[in-house]
Amino acid sequence: MNAAQIYPCQVMHQRLFPVQYRFRYRIVSALFDIDRLDALARDRRWFSLNRFNLFSLYTRDHGRRDGSPWRPWIEARLAEHGVQLDGGRIRLLAMPRILGYAFNPLSVWYCEHRDGRPRAVLLEVRNTFGEHHHYLLHEDGAPIRWPVRATKPKRFHVSPFIDMTPFYTFRLGEPGESLRIAIQEYQDNELMLIATQSGQAREFSDRNLLRTFAAMPWATAKIMVLIHWQALKIWLRGGRYHRKPKPPAQEVS
Repeated sequence: MNAAQIYPCQVMHQRLFPVQYRFRYRIVSALFDIDRLDALARDRRWFSLNRFNLFSLYTRDHGRRDGSPWRPWIEARLAEHGVQLDGGRIRLLAMPRILGYAFNPLSVWYCEHRDGRPRAVLLEVRNTFGEHHHYLLHEDGAPIRWPVRATKPKRFHVSPFIDMTPFYTFRLGEPGESLRIAIQEYQDNELMLIATQSGQAREFSDRNLLRTFAAMPWATAKIMVLIHWQALKIWLRGGRYHRKPKPPAQEVS
């Protein structure tokens, strides 16, 4: 099994009401086996762990966000909800830093039991206010099936033009040769927003890292620019502004 894969992706957002818009943009994500990061970094010239490079990954960007190892953190969060992996594989889908910068609106932890069957998917959501929250998709410790489907009430403020009353539906395919993530947001049981991410896997090689950089040199930096640009357009079209509430007390819902 691969220690990592690159996914050049298309992200699509479509809002149906009260302000309508639709946009697409390209990003680069990577799927990392969290137990093989040190070896991956040693074997790649253009990728580093916890230090600057063309592409890099920092442990302080996820988990406890203090630079500590990820596995104890995520296993503890899963155990709080009755999910045990017994040392099974955990993979993180995230945008790596490019030239030291990345902003991940959505990162995904794919969690398997030692027997190889998936047990949980943890969706890590970040907003532009420096806050984050996690939505856990699971079956109380029982194996889950691909594609993973779930419905969750909204617990975390993301867009200032959407209040806290909606709920989400999630559909995630098994990450392999292709990647498929779909999130729908409903308000008053009416579909309001659709967000998708899709891509095809490439080998996590130095050659492909250079090719990816040549094709999307500012892929991570442009995310923040696009978020604020779209927010401005929504505001100019009459979008209603909602003040940011306090983040949820619980780290996982």
